[in-house]
Amino acid sequence: MNGLRDWELLRATERTPAADAERIATITSEFERGFEVLREVGPCITIFGSARFTEDHPSYQLTRATAAAFGSHGFAIMSGGGPGVMEAANRGARDVGATSIGCTIEIPHEQTGNPYIDIEIPFHYFFARKVCLVRYSQAFVLMPGGFGTLDELFETATLIQTGKMPGFPLVLMGTEFWEPITSFVTTSLVGGGTISEEDLEFFRATDDPDDAVRYVEEHLSGS
Repeated sequence: MNGLRDWELLRATERTPAADAERIATITSEFERGFEVLREVGPCITIFGSARFTEDHPSYQLTRATAAAFGSHGFAIMSGGGPGVMEAANRGARDVGATSIGCTIEIPHEQTGNPYIDIEIPFHYFFARKVCLVRYSQAFVLMPGGFGTLDELFETATLIQTGKMPGFPLVLMGTEFWEPITSFVTTSLVGGGTISEEDLEFFRATDDPDDAVRYVEEHLSGS
């Protein structure tokens, strides 16, 4: 199980040079495979969100429309490759003939890749997958989701704030879902002086796929 591999890496239950060399080789191979496949993809948007939504859920439908909007503007669409929002993202790409990519990983709600993936890249380690998603995306679009989606939001916000990814746009799709988070960030973080207002320049909360596309394209063009 991939979870066991992560546990062995993080807790180092077998601390021998041979075991560590094997882990390092696995990590290196994941980077090499991801870099080789993705370097030729071109402009790409990664969409995150819950694996638990079915196709009749409003967030699934909004994701599919959002992916189609970006795909129609020349972006490839990348997701975690699983069900729910990820499936909707890849399906939206397929709707408009855009390249559909799934960076898959085996976890409880993502056992297999969804049927709308053109290019599948399997990963064992979360952090290797995250590096590839960041490296080959021009923006992140975050749909309603759980801990993993929040992790991507705040980890990427940290990279932007610290200058590791300057100018990288983040779109929060679904204003009602994200309102408690944006309110907390504005009231408690900015209001409490732990971040500045400038740290929010690369966020956009919206319900409109076309607005999301415009926002990302404006940032990428520097306007």
